[in-house]
Amino acid sequence: MTPARTKPVPKTRTKTPSTAMSWLLEGNQPSVRYRTLTELLGRKENDPEVRDAKRAILERGWAAEILSQRRLGGGWNDGDSQYRPKYLSTNWMMLVLSDLGLTRAVPEVREACEFWMDGFAATGGGLGGSSKGTPHYCVAANQARALIRFGYEDDPRVRRTLDWLVETADPKGGWSCFGSGRNLDSWEALSVFAAFPRSKWSGSMKTCVEKGAEFFLERELHRQGDRYEPWYRFHYPPHYYYDLLVGLDFMTALGYAGDRRMDYAVAFLRSRQLPDGRWNLDAVHPDLEGAAARWYASHPKHRPTPFAIEKVGQPSKMITLAALRVLDAVDRASSSGGRRP
Repeated sequence: MTPARTKPVPKTRTKTPSTAMSWLLEGNQPSVRYRTLTELLGRKENDPEVRDAKRAILERGWAAEILSQRRLGGGWNDGDSQYRPKYLSTNWMMLVLSDLGLTRAVPEVREACEFWMDGFAATGGGLGGSSKGTPHYCVAANQARALIRFGYEDDPRVRRTLDWLVETADPKGGWSCFGSGRNLDSWEALSVFAAFPRSKWSGSMKTCVEKGAEFFLERELHRQGDRYEPWYRFHYPPHYYYDLLVGLDFMTALGYAGDRRMDYAVAFLRSRQLPDGRWNLDAVHPDLEGAAARWYASHPKHRPTPFAIEKVGQPSKMITLAALRVLDAVDRASSSGGRRP
């Protein structure tokens, strides 16, 4: 039986006070300024302000600081692999850098990408494995998304990983991590296809994405078993964890901003906006409850070290940027009459 839909909440349009936009455009974090100019204000890459912001990413701010800590010819803080220690080693630093506007055009980034891909080479020529082992779903998908953002969308290793994600999807839509059955936590593959240029999708990719998106829409992005509170807190970096903003971000990027089954999630996002137009960083990972929290409590040696670039409980540029990008897509869909039942 199909579960009853969550009761809809009254719709409002996004309010973005000029103070919030001015804050995102500040020069102290050129990565955010660059993405705000291009993603929220629609500026082109040849715009002088865009060029200046992109150039400054290597000079100051989060990306410059992270790059300055990389080992020459290698990565960051690696223990027995590029995956550990969580969340301080190469795998996690690369995921953050991929969000900060850098590409393979930067020699240091290109060198780090090759090091990362070598470290996670998988059987069959794809990525997300370890010592050429079988790909791991979360690792493979996160790595593919990041590499697409870095400019590797045509690399054979990335293309093979995309094919593998299609091949391993549940026939009914969605994915499963660690054999847990398809679930909202297994969101990473959809985020990969949200980043991959639509013009390059194959027919099987399109079908796979449509089924995967329907799985999330049927659940209104949040209905799966008992209410799980971490899904209602906004995090950065997301790593491999899910929350409502994560879901809204890839679903609107995939073109589903007009689907009314996202109304609850959209209204929840609007409700968390501060009076000055910004959003707080609610928590950093690991932010766990229930069985996962109990497992870490009984296995303290496996508990990762949290990593954050902003302070919990304070306005977050990364969260605010993502929230405004989502709501801009929703408002444009509404204005064009594209809201679908």
